[in-house]
Amino acid sequence: MVTTPLTPAAVHDWVAARSIARDLPPPVSDHGGWRVETASAAEACRYFFAQASPAMAELARRIDRPRVFLKLCDSVEVLAAALPPRWTVIGETWMMAGRPCAMPVIDDRYRLERAGDARRLTVIIRDAEGAVAASGHGAASGGVFAYDRIVTAEGHRRRQLGRTVMAALGEGAPVGAAHLLAATAMGRALYESIGWQVRSDYATAVIPG
Repeated sequence: MVTTPLTPAAVHDWVAARSIARDLPPPVSDHGGWRVETASAAEACRYFFAQASPAMAELARRIDRPRVFLKLCDSVEVLAAALPPRWTVIGETWMMAGRPCAMPVIDDRYRLERAGDARRLTVIIRDAEGAVAASGHGAASGGVFAYDRIVTAEGHRRRQLGRTVMAALGEGAPVGAAHLLAATAMGRALYESIGWQVRSDYATAVIPG
């Protein structure tokens, strides 16, 4: 069930925290949203919007280069209706909010590692051979702590490792921060199992190329 949507201020702080977690430049205001220059082989830049607007639609009409991503805290239908045909709407994800969960007990063959501080934190769980079994990142900006790239490796799933990563990240978050993340369908099931709630749909569009 979708609850009260996130405020633009919360979305901005989440984008800023995500940029810290990924070592990207801070977001820049652009057409009522925020632009992050990702500058990778797969992605030139990314725009984030808390809500659809005429300014967002005008920006989409101006952009004609490939590898530009546009993110909106709304449904894929709302995003698609605002874009020219050259854009492709992809995937289905959600913005979610929650609280730190209790630390579960995991098999003692796994080892939990933490690096960083409350502003930028990395959690890694290694197996008995030292390989990464699960990992995740978190960062804080403004009033938000963002959880990012929570991954459990194939062969290590259903062993409480994802929940352990979430718990370890939550323990390192600043007191009073809002806890937010963007979830895929697979991730959403984990986050709902620990009490997190959907705050909005989170739609993505890109110009292929």
